[in-house]
Amino acid sequence: MSGMIQTISPVDGRTYVSRPLADHGAIEAALLRASGAAYMWAATPLPERLARLTALVDAMVAMAGEIGPELTWQMGRPVSQTPGEVRGFEERARYMIGLAPQALAPVDPGPKEGFIRAVKRVPLGVVAVVAPWNYPYLTAVNAVVPALAAGNVVILKHSHQTPLVADRFQAAADAAGLPPGVFQHLDLSHADTARLIGDRRIAHVCFTGSVAGGHAVVQAMEGGFGTAGLELGGKDPAYVRADANLAHAIENIADGIFFNSGQSCCGIERVYVHDSLYDAFVEGVVAFAKGYRLGDPTDPATNLGPMVRTSSAEFVRAQVAEAVAQGARALIDPRHFAADRPGTPYLAPQVVVDVDHSMRLMTEETFGPVAGIMRVASDEAAIELMNDSAYGLTAAIWTSDVEAAESIGDRLETGTVFMNRCDYLDPALAWTGVKDTGRGATLSRVGYEHLTRPKSFHLRSKI
Repeated sequence: MSGMIQTISPVDGRTYVSRPLADHGAIEAALLRASGAAYMWAATPLPERLARLTALVDAMVAMAGEIGPELTWQMGRPVSQTPGEVRGFEERARYMIGLAPQALAPVDPGPKEGFIRAVKRVPLGVVAVVAPWNYPYLTAVNAVVPALAAGNVVILKHSHQTPLVADRFQAAADAAGLPPGVFQHLDLSHADTARLIGDRRIAHVCFTGSVAGGHAVVQAMEGGFGTAGLELGGKDPAYVRADANLAHAIENIADGIFFNSGQSCCGIERVYVHDSLYDAFVEGVVAFAKGYRLGDPTDPATNLGPMVRTSSAEFVRAQVAEAVAQGARALIDPRHFAADRPGTPYLAPQVVVDVDHSMRLMTEETFGPVAGIMRVASDEAAIELMNDSAYGLTAAIWTSDVEAAESIGDRLETGTVFMNRCDYLDPALAWTGVKDTGRGATLSRVGYEHLTRPKSFHLRSKI
């Protein structure tokens, strides 16, 4: 026996899932099945692969009524919001399936007398997907469906906080008739996850998690030449220009800060507001935050649930308290929310002002329902502050000037530039980051390039 999963529900602290972790024999068996299935699945015609994956998506959507409440109990997002997870899963999966024939088509370099030439996109082989709990279907689908569409086979290791998500993926794959070994999932310890991804039979790893976790993935793979795509978090900024639609900016940015209790890699964690709008913006965001109903996430009237665990909530409380001790002001009295209780994962939303970049609240990933807001006098000041970060996942600009947004965006060190929106993945665009946010890309045609390798055909047709 190699240990047990113990999923503690943030809703009420009870053990929601308990089961054994896979042992070394189970890991080896999974690798053997995957390796054995890889050639067969790669040789399966693309239309047949895509038909199977469409059936997988259909099967997952059919389970949506069970998935929503189940997800609430695992990670605490309100049941009024968890159905959006399956809708997002479906949007991304169907888009990537539809894109596959174009994205995987051979590249024709043009005619050359006496030769037939092409660059084909061929699968890598066995792909390991290591997925987190905060958006457990959405982060996993970014890799699982396109990897399978491209002809790879997949082993999914999901977070111990959301193990039932992997079960749902497996059930959908089985219902769709994917051949044995093409899709598998394993419940693994950290040590055995490292052992899996360090195995030379693993050709590629898709990992979403912490910076420390990304370093562990790279270290585990250093003995071979497998590749890795790493999405490692962020400290995503928003900038409200003087010409922004103030009401829209307030509502949009507040949702970007507080949705999912702030537990989003691309959630807004720091806001820079032009001096002319600053006071009104702060007042509006505070009012918006006070309108949340924090409480039992199984109650349909709740729109702000607990954080995933008590230690996470205490980290956020400590980060805010430290900023206040350094001269910042927290504008929301937690007593406004009866459900906020220190020592529990139930945490009130917070807005902090009089902050600067000497404070961890403005530089270190918070991953909670709080943001610091700073006053700026110009685009130049905002750009400098937005780039003053170890991370670079997304950056959002609120303005009525498209040219200004694009010009500012060109100077930002980030993977995605938003204008007048935030916290959203468009499957037609590459999802990527810079600096400590990681490397590689998922979604879009670019995502397929990371899940395949080029193979050149140089055929002399006349001799």
